Amino acid sequence: MATRDGDDNGRTAAVQSVDRALLVMEIIAKLGQAGVTEIAAELGVHKSTVSRLVAVLESRGYVEQLSERGKYRLGFSIVRLAGSTSAQVDLVGQSQGACNELAIASGETTNLAVLDGNRIINIVEAMGPGSIALRSWVGQSCPAHATSSGKVLLAGLEPSEMRKRVGAKLEAFTDNTLTKVADLAAELVEVRNNGWASVREELEIGLNAVAAPVYDSNGAIVAALSVSGPAYRLGPDRFARAAELTIASAADIGRRLGYLG
Repeated sequence: MATRDGDDNGRTAAVQSVDRALLVMEIIAKLGQAGVTEIAAELGVHKSTVSRLVAVLESRGYVEQLSERGKYRLGFSIVRLAGSTSAQVDLVGQSQGACNELAIASGETTNLAVLDGNRIINIVEAMGPGSIALRSWVGQSCPAHATSSGKVLLAGLEPSEMRKRVGAKLEAFTDNTLTKVADLAAELVEVRNNGWASVREELEIGLNAVAAPVYDSNGAIVAALSVSGPAYRLGPDRFARAAELTIASAADIGRRLGYLG
């Protein structure tokens, strides 16, 4: 049976570990980035103690290891906690890396878009190795109902709000564009169920795309991440794989914004 002294000693050790973990984060915040040796020197403890503390903090997302070996910086769980106050997150800054990686993995152009009325605006872009840079989509405004990103963002709205935004008549851009609000509403149900959207030459002939939602710390859809490419290369048979990659990258952005779902 454990003695009271043993219980007290255990509680003291636990409190000391919590205190040291907090000090580790404060040291990293002060230095910007730090290695185990630097942190141990600041704390005045053995490196093995710091290694254990950092390992726990990293597993919880409070610190993350940089590409430079042995260096750590504060992680995005700090952002999640700060999100309950007045902290603001740079959506563009947190998304560019994921867009770049998705472009490499998919071989196609990737974009991050936000909703503006009944249209979307692309705010981040990355070109894949297979992309032909005919033009940039950054800053471009496109009709939401004819784009994969737009469908994702519209699917995040209440049906009444969606109908209010798109209006009674949908403009046709190709023969494949959805022009009936009822058809769009039915497809948005599928988008919500599947977790991703697609378009088959609905905005432009020869252009296909898939998209997935990006959630913020409150669980709201704040953006859509898409992969787009020529129909001969990004055909319907490649949609599922492209969606899988896109969902994973969108989730990475969401985690950086503090989303834990």
